[in-house]
Amino acid sequence: MLLLFIAFFFLLVLKLTFSKTIKNLPPSPPTLPIIGNLHQIGDKPHISITNFAKEFGPLISLRLGSQLLVVASSPETAMEILKVQDRLFSSRFVPSAFRQNSVLPYSLIWSNCDQTWKSLRSVCRSELFSPKAMERHSRVREEKISDMLEFLRNKQGEVVDVGDLVFTTLFNTLSCIIFGKDFVDSKYEYETHDGLKDALENILKYGSKPDLGDFFPMFQNLDIQGLKKGGLKQINNIFSFWKDIIKERRSQTSLSAWSSDQANLLLDRLIVQGFSDVQINIYVGELYIAGTDTTSSTVAWAIAELLKHKEALSKVESEVMKKEMNFDNITEELPYLHACIKETLRLHPTGPFLLPHRAQETCEVMGYTVPKDSQVFVNIWAISRDPKIWDDPLSFKPERFLGSKIDFRGQNFEFTPFGAGRRMCPGMPLGLKSIELILASLIREFDWVLPNSDDPSKIDMNDKFGVTLQKEKPLKIIFNPKQK
Repeated sequence: MLLLFIAFFFLLVLKLTFSKTIKNLPPSPPTLPIIGNLHQIGDKPHISITNFAKEFGPLISLRLGSQLLVVASSPETAMEILKVQDRLFSSRFVPSAFRQNSVLPYSLIWSNCDQTWKSLRSVCRSELFSPKAMERHSRVREEKISDMLEFLRNKQGEVVDVGDLVFTTLFNTLSCIIFGKDFVDSKYEYETHDGLKDALENILKYGSKPDLGDFFPMFQNLDIQGLKKGGLKQINNIFSFWKDIIKERRSQTSLSAWSSDQANLLLDRLIVQGFSDVQINIYVGELYIAGTDTTSSTVAWAIAELLKHKEALSKVESEVMKKEMNFDNITEELPYLHACIKETLRLHPTGPFLLPHRAQETCEVMGYTVPKDSQVFVNIWAISRDPKIWDDPLSFKPERFLGSKIDFRGQNFEFTPFGAGRRMCPGMPLGLKSIELILASLIREFDWVLPNSDDPSKIDMNDKFGVTLQKEKPLKIIFNPKQK
């Protein structure tokens, strides 16, 4: 009798949860009781949701348990959400792993667009992403790329994981800019110091897992899957890596002989600006998460596409070999390389739905009602592969961007891999420059060979959905120094 009562109570709660109906929602596939469309999403939601859009239109709604998801899959609907009604959709839908009281108030990525968020974004731009800041840190970036090239010269004839190689290069670049030291020793095969890389990857794993509590609120406070607990453990774990460094720098900056003119490290500048240890921890942790995984993934996809398309590789190689490497004007000097990167981002956007938005209040989009607190996706993966927008959209054709005015700076909504509006990725200028310089350096210095002389045309291009869209099978190649 007790089991029957529990079952009855469970079903009653679910029925009440679903009893509220909202008129004029965007079109939706048929739903099942209780679970809605959850069973139709699968492990590659960017593909399944794109297929729904083809059948039901450019703005659709999906019921994931009790959670309503609205998805925009056309330039027009994307512009409505990211530009026209940017204010109403500027909030984030926060994954459980990051829904921590110790994180959200200080988060640039996940917090609402309040005054604290504006201040953090301003610090990001002035200290890292402005032309002046990028010039200030250019020597560090060039040194880390030189370290990467030297590492590869010592690995001649050996197989190297491209994603790990680039991740480590970017990781050490950030470490030197922030703390003035490498956190990875290339002598030990680019294994990160005491497992810091593993901790960062675990945070991303926790952050990308669907939470049962989001779909069924009755479970929200139970943390059945351990996402909040596990996420917080990993977050605190990464903070421990630089705890002593922060303490030491605070001691140095408090000395009477110390002047703010000596603030060469980003950590020093944050301390001078009055950041607490908690604020520094969150800020630095998010820089590592956002500044390594996305860029390393894009470089791996670009190399895979160039290997598969020999003519494109030959063109970009010819272009790179004619120019001196210059971090500041690499975009202007290497237009075909820039076009290859754009085409890579079109076919393989790092975030196929961008980061999830949330409706701050009930509003209307394209004649449909979007209820308050709905989760909102912009399906740039679908838009970038739409044959109504792009000629031969599934083919890698960098030439489509040569002489084209289409850019990714948030004005062309058929191509927004970095987002648009107030939630546009603030690190786009630095990320793009890093991708260009790393690719140009690898093209200039090495010939790329697949292990066992495998046929490049048969490289597996399947992807794996997560916080970023990674290659399902990591790209591993041999870098042979060019004969000059």
